[in-house]
Amino acid sequence: MNGDKRPLLTSVKRSLFRHPATIAAGGASLGALAVVNALAMYRGMESPWLLGAAIVSDVVAVGLGALIAAREVMVADSRIEASEARLAAIVDSAMDAIVTVDDRQQIVHFNRAAEQLFGCSRSEALGADLERFLPQRYRAAHKGHIEKFGRTGTTSRRMGDITTLWALRADGTEIPIEASISHATEGTSRYFTVILRDITKRKEYEEALQQSRQELRDLSARVLEAREEEKARLARELHDELGQMLTALKMDLSEMRRTVPAGNAPFEAHAEEMNTLLDKTVSATRRISADLRPLMLDDLGLPDAAGWLVAEFAKRSSIECDVRISDEEALQGASKSVATALYRALQESLTNIARHAGAKHAWIVMGVRDGAIHLEVEDDGRGMATGDLAKPTSLGLKGMRERFSYIGGALDISAAPRGGTRLRIRAPVQSAREEPA
Repeated sequence: MNGDKRPLLTSVKRSLFRHPATIAAGGASLGALAVVNALAMYRGMESPWLLGAAIVSDVVAVGLGALIAAREVMVADSRIEASEARLAAIVDSAMDAIVTVDDRQQIVHFNRAAEQLFGCSRSEALGADLERFLPQRYRAAHKGHIEKFGRTGTTSRRMGDITTLWALRADGTEIPIEASISHATEGTSRYFTVILRDITKRKEYEEALQQSRQELRDLSARVLEAREEEKARLARELHDELGQMLTALKMDLSEMRRTVPAGNAPFEAHAEEMNTLLDKTVSATRRISADLRPLMLDDLGLPDAAGWLVAEFAKRSSIECDVRISDEEALQGASKSVATALYRALQESLTNIARHAGAKHAWIVMGVRDGAIHLEVEDDGRGMATGDLAKPTSLGLKGMRERFSYIGGALDISAAPRGGTRLRIRAPVQSAREEPA
């Protein structure tokens, strides 16, 4: 044996690095076999027993490596099986129904919640076509939707964003559902998973809420109608009865002043005061009567009543008003409830401008366009803050919105280009709930 040991060390290192995974897995025993193998490589044929040991060491190393690799595969398989079992348990315990289908739309997974939702056992559902749980009217479109979803590249999305989806139970009853769908590819196969939730109770609550809201809206509309009828009665009594009595008093005062001899200065002064007071009372009566219910709205129609209202507002508030009313003939045909709602909306808008806007100018436009009456009221005041409409005290605007919603119209409030507030109203010429005026 040569004195130089460097070739031996080099050979040992090469042999060690020949089986790094085996040494790491097998520990010191495999490391020793590698050393023997290296010595055999160094000595060559000069030591047959060492060569045999090297051969045996190689065989043992390969066998141990195979056993270790097989063990690692078994451990990995058991971990995968355990993971799949945990996932299956989680899916099976989910409160929402989970159904998975393959490319042929045949069911390959059906969890416990799906059994309860569809009233069908898992053994009956597996292998069945998904169409079994779809109402007949949706089956033709369903396949097209699934194919389109698979082509989009989207991995998941909600189903039925706009309309309610319906599913078919095993007993033939239909139930409303909401669902989301996802797809995944496994090799050359593609699977679609749908998560479904029964929303029957929610639909019942929503329908009950809608019915309650409609009943409240109908009640509110009836209250408004009764209020308008009462206002009309009071306005008519103020105009007719009280107005006639004030007119009679004024005539009696004039007759008294005529019959009293001239030169009675105290009486003349007192009579003049009485006449002035009577004139103010007559004017106040007419104004109150008009505020309650303008008789010209019933007698002359919406265009004249709206024009008079704006003129009176401009006179009392000193706010310059620009009013443009077109299509008067079409406006005359507005039903009573529509005309009343538009007049009250204009009245409320002008009142808000006078109280809160601090405006100098107001613009009012009324006309008929596309078969509907359009009213716009705009001012150059300070405008409205974002949260003003949400205040509990903003009952006037909320009441107007509900009133137009009831008759089939719409009301919108936004910022005006001139810096103030713009109110836009669209209302039908004829309310569906009332005959033409």
